[in-house]
Amino acid sequence: MIPNYEEAVEILEKYNKEEFHLMHGKIVAGVMKYFAIKYDSENIDFWNVVGLLHDLDFELYPDEHCVKQVELMKNENIDESIIHSTISHGYGLTKSTVKPEHIMEKILFATDELTGLIGAAALMRPSKSVADMNLKSVKKKFKDKKFAAGCSRDVIRKGATDLDWELDELLSETLNAMKSLVDVLNI
Repeated sequence: MIPNYEEAVEILEKYNKEEFHLMHGKIVAGVMKYFAIKYDSENIDFWNVVGLLHDLDFELYPDEHCVKQVELMKNENIDESIIHSTISHGYGLTKSTVKPEHIMEKILFATDELTGLIGAAALMRPSKSVADMNLKSVKKKFKDKKFAAGCSRDVIRKGATDLDWELDELLSETLNAMKSLVDVLNI
């Protein structure tokens, strides 16, 4: 089964209760939708659902992230294509052996950590929003290794390289993607 967005939200909420994880899934879903419009407009819903479910197992099984997900998704009758795409974002970071190959998988890999860094930077702003953030602000926070230290700069750089994008392009486009969600998710 390839769930629609509403069904995917129900699945996400079945395995995740913390507001942070639920919001992260929705942010990454929105970012993936933004990129799908640019790169794969016939599969927008698929990209959106992959973004939403990419961390399905993280809250319950952080030490088995991207591994336990396979079992959870199979129990939910989720299509193999979604399983493959979601676990690819953990390649080289978790025990996942599925390498991101499709542009959608590469974008998920590249933006997952970056959305966390941009979100953390937004919380430091007086507005608490990405709405008034610019690329210069993101780059400054990216360079500060102590800021949002849990967000791997190496993964973000590797993601840009795997996409054959300049780092600034990835930072700028992901910021724009998150800005497109301001009214929907209040970020």
